Amino acid sequence: MFGILRPCRHRLPGDLATSWLAHLCGLCLALRDDHGQFARTVTNYDGLAISALVEAQAERDDRRVAGPCPLRAMRSTPVAEGAGARLAAAVSLVLASAKVRDHVEDRDGVLASRPVAAAARTVARRWARQGARTGADLGFGTAVLFDAVGRQGEVEAAVGVGSSVLTATEPTETATAAAFAHTAVLAGRPGNTGPLAEAGRLFGRIAHLLDAVDDLDADRAAGQWNPITATGSDLGEIRRLCDDAVMGVRLALAEAEFRDQKLVHALLVHELGMAVHRAFAAHHPPGGHQPGHLHPQWLPPEGRPPAAHGHGPHGPVPPHGHRHRADRPSRCLCWRWPRLNPQPRPRGVFVGCGACLYECGTCQQCCRDPYPGPWSDKRRDAWCDSCDCDCDCCGCDC
Repeated sequence: MFGILRPCRHRLPGDLATSWLAHLCGLCLALRDDHGQFARTVTNYDGLAISALVEAQAERDDRRVAGPCPLRAMRSTPVAEGAGARLAAAVSLVLASAKVRDHVEDRDGVLASRPVAAAARTVARRWARQGARTGADLGFGTAVLFDAVGRQGEVEAAVGVGSSVLTATEPTETATAAAFAHTAVLAGRPGNTGPLAEAGRLFGRIAHLLDAVDDLDADRAAGQWNPITATGSDLGEIRRLCDDAVMGVRLALAEAEFRDQKLVHALLVHELGMAVHRAFAAHHPPGGHQPGHLHPQWLPPEGRPPAAHGHGPHGPVPPHGHRHRADRPSRCLCWRWPRLNPQPRPRGVFVGCGACLYECGTCQQCCRDPYPGPWSDKRRDAWCDSCDCDCDCCGCDC
């Protein structure tokens, strides 16, 4: 549920990392304040882009100082609030309810049990109602989201070999276009509605395609439906569609008017392109790595091949001099708590939520590289201290 936008603090120069965290915590607190503590489990990285879009267009920042939180190492911090955070919360709830229903219908993990499935349906219905109520308060009709989710199965059933893979992504594109466009309404910039709807449509296309790429091997092994295999598309064509969509998002954002677009540009141009690269690198790893073997980034530090001076397993070591795992201070919680071990099958919705909270509270999602995804158990890159990027990647003058 964390989404495709997972920026590293080394790729968010200046105060952008603080601003990004403000929107992430603002989304989490908006879910808590309007919908209760359990709703905070649907907090996701992609949803905060909606909050960031509203603030980037608004006349002023809408922030407040939040108290200490275990997930922030008990530190206070400014957080975003207001219409942007609430819209992000509404969209996150509606889409999370749809995801839970999909897991129930597929009888994934613990949801194969009837009592657990019944409880999950109850949670999904409550989240759907809550999201619709918040959306109505903001003038956003969540019916477009429900309609898109409801049509997805129909659309997939009509897709076959030779069909365009974009046929399968259309409902997702429609839903994200509506959410992005409404940020212009909330910010009082109706002229931005068209460009942001286009940016949202292309963002939804990328998110859908990257999800299909990430799940490709698992879906093939399990015999499950995947838009890439269903249409007979090759990964080269999917990569081209994603790259074109990234460029389309960039051009659409250039047509919109912003008060301060730095964070939006970093997330929806640089980080979106990084997400595409990350997804396809797993299928075409650098250095002639053979499929079926772990790429060096997934090996523990003691098992990684030695790197030449100034170079790492992914290329040049960044000049910012961040510390390797062995140099990390002992105060980091991930060294004091047991690590979450990978499981042979996905954990399911509720167990995954518990795993997510545990990994966040013990810094494993920040400092452990890689760490197992709480729901899927897929290997994930740590977003904080395990950066292997070139720090000049955001030195953009566009």
